[in-house]
This record gives sequence, C-alpha cells and structure tokens, in this order.
Amino acid sequence: MELLSPAGSPEALQAAVCAGANAAYMGFGQFNARRGARNFTREDFAEAVSYCHLRGVKVYLTLNTLCGDREMEEAAACAIDASKMGADAVLVQDMGLVRVLRQVAPDLPVHASTQMTVHNLDGVKEAADLGMTRVVLSRELSRRDIASICNKSPIEIEVFVHGALCMCYSGQCFMSSVIGGRSGNRGMCAQPCRLAYGWADRADAHPLSLKDLSLAGHLQELQDMGVACAKIEGRMKRPEYVYIVTKVYADAIREKREPSPEDIKRLEQAFSRQGFTEAYYQGQKGPDMFGIRGEPPEPKDIFAAAKAAYSRNQGPGVPVKFYAMVQVGQPVQVGVEDPEGRVATAAGELPELARTRAITKENVKSQISKTGGTPFTASAALVHVESGLSVPVATLNGLRRQVLEDLAKQRTAIPERRHGTYHLGAKYPNRRGQPAIQVSLRKMDQLTKELQRQRPDLILLPTWEIAAHQDAVKGIQANGIPVACVLPRICLDRERDELRRDMDVCRGLGIRDAYIGNLGMIPIAREMGFTLRGDFGLQVFNSQAVKEYKRLGFSTLTASFELKLAQIRDLAKAVDTELIAYGRFPLMIMENCILKNRGGGCICDGSNSLTDRKGVRFPVEKTFGCRNELFNANKLFLADKQQDLNRTGVSAIRLLFTTETGVECTQVLDRYRGKGNYTPSNFTRGLYYRDVE
Repeated sequence: MELLSPAGSPEALQAAVCAGANAAYMGFGQFNARRGARNFTREDFAEAVSYCHLRGVKVYLTLNTLCGDREMEEAAACAIDASKMGADAVLVQDMGLVRVLRQVAPDLPVHASTQMTVHNLDGVKEAADLGMTRVVLSRELSRRDIASICNKSPIEIEVFVHGALCMCYSGQCFMSSVIGGRSGNRGMCAQPCRLAYGWADRADAHPLSLKDLSLAGHLQELQDMGVACAKIEGRMKRPEYVYIVTKVYADAIREKREPSPEDIKRLEQAFSRQGFTEAYYQGQKGPDMFGIRGEPPEPKDIFAAAKAAYSRNQGPGVPVKFYAMVQVGQPVQVGVEDPEGRVATAAGELPELARTRAITKENVKSQISKTGGTPFTASAALVHVESGLSVPVATLNGLRRQVLEDLAKQRTAIPERRHGTYHLGAKYPNRRGQPAIQVSLRKMDQLTKELQRQRPDLILLPTWEIAAHQDAVKGIQANGIPVACVLPRICLDRERDELRRDMDVCRGLGIRDAYIGNLGMIPIAREMGFTLRGDFGLQVFNSQAVKEYKRLGFSTLTASFELKLAQIRDLAKAVDTELIAYGRFPLMIMENCILKNRGGGCICDGSNSLTDRKGVRFPVEKTFGCRNELFNANKLFLADKQQDLNRTGVSAIRLLFTTETGVECTQVLDRYRGKGNYTPSNFTRGLYYRDVE
C-alpha cells in the first residue's frame, strides 16, 4: 500500500521523502485546492520530480480546483509542463479539465480528487470510464463501504488515513464562497465551519468542527481490503508535522504493524483537535467526533528533532543490488540493479597479478557497497573474484560511482509522452428571450392549488417526496405541468436499493427527467431510461465541462452558482443550460446529523436553524439518507434583474424553494413573472455579480 504525503513547500517535500513516503502530492500555479500553501514554482516542481524519482518516490500534481473559461488554457499549460517534467499523475476535480487533459496530455495518468465527491461504486466505475486510473474516496465512508468498493473497483482506490476532516462532503461545500467570497472549490476555503455556532440565538459550541481523522490502527486492514494508497492530509501544515506523521505511518506500513501508543502520542503532539476520530470508518457517527484546536503550546522538542532528522536529507534509501566480477584477462566489471529492474554496468582496467596481497571477495564487496552521500543503500552484493589478483581500491570506487550515476540518470529520465495543443472548440449561440421558469420544491406541502394554477414550466421534486405523495404528483400531471425527479447528491451503495424503489415509482408515474448532482447517479439513471439533466452538484464551471457532460448524454445542465452572470453568459452552451435564480443556496451536505447531535434523537421535522456569532440563522434540513443540509441565511433574489437573466442565454431559471410556505412559493413565482411586489426581508445577489476567489 502506497503512502502518500502532502507537500505544501519544497521543505515539506524533503520532510515527507526523508520520513519514508512512497509518493507526494503538491501544486504549482493557482489551480490546486490549497492555494494558501506556499506551493511550488515551475523550477521548484521540476527539481522536486527529479529529487523524488531518484529516491523512488512518485509525484502527483494537484489540479483539483474549478477553472473558468479564461483560466483553462493556463491550466492546460500547467498540466503539459508537469507531464513534460515527469509527474506521475494529476489530481482533478473539474470535469472540463478532465476533457482538456485528454486533449493536451493523453498519456498523463489522471486521479479523481476527493473534490469529485466519489462515494459509491457507480461513481468509481464512471471515473474509470472517463479514463481515470485512481479515485480518492470521500472521507465519510465506513470500512464496509470501502471494502465493498475495493472488491469490485476496476481502478485503484485511495483513502485518507490522517488529517483534517471537513464537515461537508468534499466538493459540495459552498459555505466559504457564499458567505465570504472565498471558494473551497477554488482552493481558497476560509474554514467558516471551524467558528462557533449554536442553537437558540447562542453561538456557544462548535457543531461543524470535526476532530482530525486518524486510521492509524487500521493500516493492515486497509491493505487487506485492497486499498492502493493511504493518504495523509496537510499541505497547509509545517514540514515538521509532515515528517512526524509520515514517519509514524511509513514505519508501521513497512514493518507490517499498527502504530504504537508512543507513535499515537507523537501524532497528537504534532497536531490534533482534542484528539482524533475514526467514527466514519467505524460507522459510528455522533457528537464525540467534534473538537477544536484551541491554542496548545508548540511541541518544540519533537518539532526540533523532526527538523534535525529531515535536514540531514537522509531517507530510507533505495535498496540496490551490486554485482562485481574480477577475473584473469577480463576488465573489472561492476553493476547495480534497482528494485524496478533497471541495471547500470561499467568496466575498468584488467586486474593484475598480486605481488603481495591479493584482493578478496570480501574486499570487493566492502568497497562496492559503500553508498554514503547517495540516496541508495546496498541490499546485497554478489561478487565473483578469482584468486591471486590485485585491483586498486580507487578503481572499484570509481566504477561504483559510475554505475550509481548511470542508475540515477535512468531513474530520473523523463518518460516519453504525447502532448497536444489546447483548443477551446466550438462556440454555440446563446438563446434569446426570456428563459422558462422552473419551480424546485423540497416538500410536497409547498405545492398549493394556487401554485399549480400559475403553471410553472417544470416542477422539480426529490425522488423520495414523489414516492411518498404519488396522488399529488398525478394531480400536477393532470394539470398539464411536467414533473422531474431530483436524485440525491449522496447515495451510498447500501442505499441504492431504496433509491431505485423511489425511482421505480417515478418511472411508473411517467416521469422521465432526472436531475443528477453526482457522477455516481449517472449509471442508475441511464440504466432506468431517464433523461439526464445536470444539477448544481456537478459543478459546471466552464464550457469544456458543458461539452463533456453532453458527451456523457446530458440534455440540460445547471451552471455553477459560483460563476458570475457574465461568465454564465459566455459559456459555450452545447446543451440547454439553466441557473438558480432564487432561493437559499445549499452550503453543506453532511453525513453527520447535527440535529441528532444536538438533541440526542431525531428532530428533523421541526424548524431548525444554526446560529452564528452575529445571530444570523442558517436553516438545517433533513435530506436523503438522514443527512443534513445547511442552507444560507439570506435568500437569493433576482426578480428585479430580469434583463440580466435574459442576457445569460440560459434556457431556464430555477426557483429553489426550501423553507418557504406554499403561499410564499406562489408569491415568488408571481414576482418572477412580473406580478406583485414580493421581496424577501433579507436577500442576497449571491455570487452572480462579484468575483469569487
């Protein structure tokens, strides 16, 4: 099992390698999910690849953020550069970038970042069909989920084993961007989840701040499952932290054991939030998973020892086998072989007959096995020496240096790869005129007769609401209003049968349009004959993503609400594109039920709001699988911006109703049709008019 360590700086990379990492992940440029880390310059990255490959360590480039149309060419150039430098793979979130990589660097392996929110087997298979060679699973999965996926996965599986846990499924968090304009999907998360929140107007707790993950006691189990890579989080952490954590895990994996109590203590000293948690892995969610950092004293002693250790730049060493032959009438020969089977050989002078003391097998073995000052270590030396011969020590030393230098060149050689040129591709004219108006309801009791009489162009309902209120859906259809079902963004493999039953009901009612917000929902919808329509969870951020989803069979897509209206206007709309024009933006979707944590039982049916330090209330709603969704306090309102909406060229705008009553839903629809004077008491223009970092 590969151990993958974070490298937010060249010094952190040295720490990871010296501690025994098998691979390191790092970014250069602006297209990675830790833009706040020091990261690497282009020159740094080239040196890093050479440094790592010489020592048997792989290098993965992080390009795991969303790219706008104007950024895509630069992102493509970054990937080409990394490929030409010999990077072993690139981690990606953006579906548009996946498409571009096939164009510009088809031989560079691609890994699905955890930002893609791949959390079930269908999602893994979909990633494989896209040409990816590895998937980083969501951190919320249990041991049973991971084992099941590994057992049937067609590609490698990577699992986080240590580091920070986000409260929201990675890739689906919009809290930092909506509240503060710093997008986690763009590598600039401000971590508002770590702040104080509470209930009943008091922000007196930290219900969104999880302890750090540690699976230090389950390494052998993960390896037995077939996990290909164990990943440590922490590109924002200091090099000393990287060294300590990597060394604990590397030693344990190499020695086929679990970390000792002393190891665990070192992990806690390096960084923790009131301890660690493995509750998701154990399938035991609850309030014990939460913790805060506080202000503990810096562990100066262990950090100093860590820095001293990696500063020597002496890692585990690459084990190599030496060979030597000394025989009459033949040049002295020395060879070396690395673990991957690369061989370097060199020949010297003819040995002379010994005048006094003949060279022995042990003499030769001792000289050629000296690897001090190199990243190699001698694991064996096979030597054949005929008796009565003499060879200068300088000759053996020179041949040893020569073969090691030759081997080093082989190990750092850049692989031959194809590279192309980035092309934007076809442009598509925008639609003209007013877009259709869709109504997305969260609960069936929002559907009033008055709303139906307004005849929205489409009504969207969650699959589980449709299954629970079939007669009401038939009533909508009888009024000639089309209905589409909305699939959950998160659906674990063990929940698939429940979802399928709900989808069977939808199909039985004649519903054929399914809104999909995750890769893992594509196969089941396709298999059941639904028309694929993309929801906001797919993160459509650029024209290339639109084209890629069209290739996958989508008939419509929803533009990311982290885009400005001007950017949505400029999208090449290869398929009809929609946007959310009203409602509370979803900020988080959470596996951990903060409602249950609060009261010790299920209190989903009431009105629940999380309160921040300023007294602002964020509604919390139940969703599929007894998960929580956190929504923005203020409602998006654009009814008075109709001309701006028309200029975007979208086919439809969506009114996203969450906590509204049926009366409010009708009033909002009226206002977006130019009637009435409804205006929310607290509203926002969202991110549609301001740049998002």
